[in-house]
Amino acid sequence: MSVWNYVVTAHKPTNVTHSCVGNFTSPQELNLIIAKCTRIEIHLLSPQGLQPMLDVPIYGRIATLELFRPHGETQDLLFIATERYKFCVLQWDAETGEVITRAMGDVSDRIGRPTDNGQIGIVDPDCRLIGLHLYDGLFKVIPFDNKGQLKEAFNIRLEELQVLDIKFLYGCPKPTIVVLYQDNKDARHMKTYEVNLKDKDFVEGPWSQNNLDNGADLLIPVPPPLCGVLIIGEETIVYSSASSFKAIPIRPSITRAYGRVDADGSRYLLGDHNGLLHLLVITHEKEKVSGLKIELLGETSIASSISYLDNAVVFVGSSYGDSQLIKLNLQPDAKGSYVEVLERYVNLGPIVDFCVVDLERQGQGLVVTCSGAYKDGSLRIVRNGIGINEQASVELQGIKGMWSLRSATDDPYDTFLVVSFINETRILAMNIEDELEETEIEGFCSNVQTLFCHDAAYDQLVQVTSSTVRLVSATSRELRNEWFAPEGYSINVATANVTQVLLATGGGHLIYLEIGDGVLREVKHTQLEYDISCLDINPIGDNKNCSQLAAVGMWTDISVRIFSLPDLNLITKEHLGGEIIPRSVLLCSFEGISYLLCALGDGHLLNFVLTTSNGALSDRKKVSLGTQPITLRTFSSKNATHVFAASDRPTVIYSSNKKLLYSNVNLKEVSYMCPFNTAAFPDSLAIAKEGELTIGTIDDIQKLHIRSIPLGEHARRICHQEQTRTFAICSLKYNLSAADDSEMHFVRLLDDQTFDFISTYPLDQFECGCSVLSCSFSDDNNVYYCVGTAYVMPEENEPTKGRVLIFIVEDGKLQLIAEKETKGAVYSLNAFNGKLLAAINQKIQLYKWMPRDDGSHELQSECGHHGHILALYVQTRGDFVVVGDLMKSISLLIYKHEEGAIEERARDYNANWMSAVEILDDDIYLGAENNFNLFTVRKNSEGATDEERGRLEVVGEYHLGEFVNRFRHGSLVMRLPDSDVGQIPTVIFGTVNGVIGVIASLPHEQYVFLEKLQMNMRKVIKGVGGLSHEQWRSFYNEKKTVEAKSFLDGDLIESFLDLNRNRMEEISKAMNVAVDELMKRVEELTRLH
Repeated sequence: MSVWNYVVTAHKPTNVTHSCVGNFTSPQELNLIIAKCTRIEIHLLSPQGLQPMLDVPIYGRIATLELFRPHGETQDLLFIATERYKFCVLQWDAETGEVITRAMGDVSDRIGRPTDNGQIGIVDPDCRLIGLHLYDGLFKVIPFDNKGQLKEAFNIRLEELQVLDIKFLYGCPKPTIVVLYQDNKDARHMKTYEVNLKDKDFVEGPWSQNNLDNGADLLIPVPPPLCGVLIIGEETIVYSSASSFKAIPIRPSITRAYGRVDADGSRYLLGDHNGLLHLLVITHEKEKVSGLKIELLGETSIASSISYLDNAVVFVGSSYGDSQLIKLNLQPDAKGSYVEVLERYVNLGPIVDFCVVDLERQGQGLVVTCSGAYKDGSLRIVRNGIGINEQASVELQGIKGMWSLRSATDDPYDTFLVVSFINETRILAMNIEDELEETEIEGFCSNVQTLFCHDAAYDQLVQVTSSTVRLVSATSRELRNEWFAPEGYSINVATANVTQVLLATGGGHLIYLEIGDGVLREVKHTQLEYDISCLDINPIGDNKNCSQLAAVGMWTDISVRIFSLPDLNLITKEHLGGEIIPRSVLLCSFEGISYLLCALGDGHLLNFVLTTSNGALSDRKKVSLGTQPITLRTFSSKNATHVFAASDRPTVIYSSNKKLLYSNVNLKEVSYMCPFNTAAFPDSLAIAKEGELTIGTIDDIQKLHIRSIPLGEHARRICHQEQTRTFAICSLKYNLSAADDSEMHFVRLLDDQTFDFISTYPLDQFECGCSVLSCSFSDDNNVYYCVGTAYVMPEENEPTKGRVLIFIVEDGKLQLIAEKETKGAVYSLNAFNGKLLAAINQKIQLYKWMPRDDGSHELQSECGHHGHILALYVQTRGDFVVVGDLMKSISLLIYKHEEGAIEERARDYNANWMSAVEILDDDIYLGAENNFNLFTVRKNSEGATDEERGRLEVVGEYHLGEFVNRFRHGSLVMRLPDSDVGQIPTVIFGTVNGVIGVIASLPHEQYVFLEKLQMNMRKVIKGVGGLSHEQWRSFYNEKKTVEAKSFLDGDLIESFLDLNRNRMEEISKAMNVAVDELMKRVEELTRLH
């Protein structure tokens, strides 16, 4: 049963909805604060660029984000209001590096019609009050007292019902708002009001302006000394104040965002709907405005917010494309643009459609999304894990270890790759042709297995075998010194760094040597009570060449110990528990924190925080990476150190926001890995897998890897065809040069490896693609692409005409072989029992594929079903059809073979405006609707009466806070049958904010356990701004608000892994389950995405 569902985010929202700049984290620091609908990011402006300081979820959809500074404060506070009428004021706490809540509240009214143009939230520049326009005809005021604390809110009646914008004016003795509104004859005017706090009412303001540009929809208040307001229209820009009025014409455009450049407000950046960036200058003599000038600077992503940072650097936040950090240059480039893009921030939003494919045929899903809009449209290929891009490979059986060596201590690149086998050692090097070839290091012993080797100081190399330690010159390659194991003992484990060697022989002997110029000196020898299984002396202190600590893993008592160097005194001993021995230990540091990693023989990894001054271990955490023994190695990529854990499930361990993260590598099994950084292959890795040695570079280190295919047009539907290795998309291109922004629609064919356009079929004028499907028909072996279209006529409310087009791919070209005209828009197409099921306006229509006399085929209508308002989303399973309606929720139809008819079996009688549907199993159907909720309904086949059987019963409800455009069955991760999560069915969804999420149907007992964990997490983790998680996840629409049921919030549950140990233990007590067991269960869940 798919009743019990777990919802988790695989890719966080990336659509930037708001941004602002100010001194939030300290009076001296300049911060950029970005809102991505349900998350807030705080960045610090540093000479190296933007540095992330905090990224937190908000339990609400952010409607307003404003920085302000009450009297007596040295730094800014942050005001946030959400779409569900909650607000909070946040302040930075420098000691903990977190935000704390200064004030919070609820500003909803019992009655009131929510505004059509969205909420407006503004702060008076002199911090006397906060103003909110949430409901038509009302202006809500939250006053400040003289200590900067908020007092009780009240409403003021506002005569203007169709408000387009409201702002506070600068430099007014009393708080004054300016209102831009439309009257009932569609003319636009502007008015000012003073807010009288004592009488809680408006007083007529200092001036007003009637009959503005018909497209006027944005107000920009100008700070002192000029004061006044700019009114931005589609064809004119007006500056208006009590004493002055100036206007200039502009090229027709819709301004989407603005950013103030100077503190005195004499220059503004304006971003329009085509992504053009203009500079607006107010010319003035002293305080008298003499005119306006506007200049085109260049093109950016289509801006949703513009924040001027400093030194001509600007952040452009975008909802329709990637956000950008740009620099405005004094001189234009060759193309006449003053805009230089310094950095791009990936944005998948809005995901209009996507498909899940396995292009490499490895059992790993890739998600290909139709992302962005207008000119910023693109395809994005999203896959889980880190890819290795193979540069070279050679067949080699039975590798037992690998190390890279340099030919001189200060050489920036590696020269040799030492590969060890059971009874020989071979040395590879790059030759002049950049090929790997075998070479000799004369001083190395090559007819035995090498246990360890390393670069050593003074241009030397060190090799450890079972009987000797050899010191060799890197330049002449000759032996300089040799140390022999004691009589009757052989070396089992060894490790070294540039100046030190540590080795262990049988009988628990631990021997420490130091490397000099041509000298190997035995410094200390001690005997432990058990045999030693692994060693590490990687220097992580201030001295990069020499370690003060040694990590030692033990047999028998299954412990890891820390010894001091050079005297080999035992400092710390940690029992690991269980009977599996440690196979690899590693001392390493990430983001300035030192760790000890300890890998066991069964694929588990323990990590401890290590205090380097006294060798103490704390904050023990355990994760399962695979099922086979793990070997750990450090490597560096893009100037950061990471750790590669080689095993049957290779993983890269890295750190972000001071917490360790694990990202799987897209390779089957890796036995050994070592960094191999050569001039030909910089920053590469040498990887030993079953029977071969590969040299490759590694992708960016992140959990999801995203590749962008910019299209320059808006892709709206996508479908993959395995047999022809192609994608088909329906897209539209906006023709900006024409006077009337005309659009052209296409069906395009892309190669599924290169993503190049290989064929295009243009649609008719006014015709647009609504659906695309790859399918085959009964008694016909060919595979076809079917495309459903609609003719969108300017004078029609609903399309009255469309087409179903059937294409075949021949020699990489789209050939149209059949078409059928329809009486409406073909919103959805499904393969159905060897036939084609189409949703056309309010009707479901079934077509069969009939042969003609001349051997060709045509579509013939077989039967249909009426009774929908608009059948937008359709899914099928067997003979069942599930329909998501524009406003009548979900209904279930059945196809009767003997009668050749489609009948309604059951429906949900709630009024839900649907945005996507999917079938979870035979009885449970999943829906998403336009109030950002998810719900599931159940078919009641056992009902006693027809009435009961005819009703789809709602079994699950949840507020996702995201607008879902599409569900698809599939998974982003390798499905390994050996893991618990391998058997859990998952559905992927894509949203307007660029979220990719996963809904997993859990077994009931696992659901009950996690529900209890979620309840306890709610008590321990408090939402930012005092917002309640329970309220946020409650199903919410105009008619009702009910608590979430049968859905769990995976994001909250998985944040358990980020808690500190004390918090974890608090939850463990309440749950009566050991911390390690909780961590293991939550770890397993993170494998779902």
